[in-house]
Parts: sequence; structure tokens; C-alpha cells
Amino acid sequence: MKPLLRGMRRLMRQGTSTILRAGINSGYHRKAPLVLVNGLAEQAESWFCNVNSWRRKFDVHTPNILAYEAAGIHDRIEQKLPIDIDYLVEELRLYLDHFVQNPPYNVVANSMGGKIAVEFAVRYPDHVAKLALLAPSGLGEKEQLPIIEGVRRGNTDAIVDSVFHNAVALNPTMTDYFRHQFANRRWRQGMLRTVQCTKKHSIRTRLAEVTQPTLLVIGGEDRIIDPQEAITAAEGLSNVRTVVIPHCGHAPQIERASYINRLVVDFLDDETSSRAKPHAKHKKPLPR
Repeated sequence: MKPLLRGMRRLMRQGTSTILRAGINSGYHRKAPLVLVNGLAEQAESWFCNVNSWRRKFDVHTPNILAYEAAGIHDRIEQKLPIDIDYLVEELRLYLDHFVQNPPYNVVANSMGGKIAVEFAVRYPDHVAKLALLAPSGLGEKEQLPIIEGVRRGNTDAIVDSVFHNAVALNPTMTDYFRHQFANRRWRQGMLRTVQCTKKHSIRTRLAEVTQPTLLVIGGEDRIIDPQEAITAAEGLSNVRTVVIPHCGHAPQIERASYINRLVVDFLDDETSSRAKPHAKHKKPLPR
């Protein structure tokens, strides 16, 4: 301990710049923050294929603003208050302001989380550096939500079939988790109320108000959203790069995890991205 203290005193005498150089030479650096916003599936079930990969490059945060058994949601249900996108955007802002405090943030969102992310980026533009939207809902006129009937009836297979183009490789532990949760009345009530309060919220016109560089990833076989409507929503927006993944459903971060992990890192690391003004589209389909 004494040698360490003597070393610190010596560095203090030599000045702050020496301390900073010592930190740099030791390989330390603060990673850029990356915030993950889940859809109707909860955080752990949304990003289990991605978090470890992205943590190598980023300071990853997974705010659990959609915890269907938690007091926050059920207090609102008891008070007859909506669990809508406005509420969820403010919950995200409060989490980041209190527990991260390092804007601007890179934000990656899936499904309904895309609605939250787009609204957050438009309302708090200085808080967002880049945005990656993976199969975001809210960009089309209509969406299929078999999850509602699936939860009501406890039909896990119907939900899996609607979300994934290829469910064969899906981890059975995750389907077991949802079977267990469907039997939990409190969890089921929280989820269904959230679906009812968020399903009609559209971000189709709001996307044009996003000024940050944006990656839009669409599964070519998505059965929840209309892929073509999502693609056309981004047409003419120069800050949006659209990537269509063939033979992929509504959860590309799970079905095509390795590709998505690389794609997101490359996009966030791309120094050529800038806060481009809207109008022009970049569409890069993924070969099989």
C-alpha cells in the first residue's frame, strides 16, 4: 500500500497531464454508451444474443422500463393511467438522466421499442448520437398483433410462429420462460395493458423529424409489420440507411444475431455518418 501511495504522490507532483498519459498508456478508455430499448418482449429475452458482443465496444445499458410484474406499471393500472409511449419515453429519459448521465447516447431498439426510441430522439435530440431501429413497429398503417390472443390463450407457439421466420433454432429456454409467464396473471395483465395502450401509436411521420444518423433494419419475412410499408416510410430520408434481411422475421437481433452484432457495431463506429438533413435513401439488402 505504501509504495502505491508514494507513486500517486509522485504523479501528483508531476502534474495532471502525466496522470492522464499514465491512464492512456495503461489502455484505459471510457466506452461510448449504448442503450437498448426492447419491444413487448422484456429486456433479457430481447438481447441475450447481442449484449456480450456489444459490451466489447460499448458501455451497454438495458433500462428495464417494461417490467410487466413491476410496481410501476401496476400502480398506473390501479390509478387508471395509460402505459403509453409518452409514459415510456419519460421513463427512459429519467433512467438515463439519473443512472447514466453521459449523453449523447447510441440507441438500439426493436419492435415497439422503436416507437419509444424515435419519439425520444425527436423530443431530446441532444441526448441521441445515433439510432438503430430493428424491425420497428409503428411505420405502417396496420400491424398484426397475434401476441394479444397468444397471451390471452397461453398459446406460445402462435407467438413464436408470428415473430420468427425460422423458429427451429430458437432457444427452448426462452419459450419455456414465456409459457411460465403466461400463467402469471399479474405479468399477463401488465403486458396486455401495455399492448392496448401502445399499439395505435404511429411514428411513420415522426421518422422524418429524426435528425440523427439512423439504421433501419427490416426482416423481409416479418409477419408483425409490413416490410414494404416500413421501407417506404424511410424513402427520401438521407440520414436513414435501410437494410433488408431476407428470410428473417420480426426479431433480427435473434434470428440473424451474428450479422446484426457486426452491422450495429460497424454503423455506430462509422465516422462518416453525420447529422444529415432529411431526403434520400440508402438501401442495402443482405445477400443470402
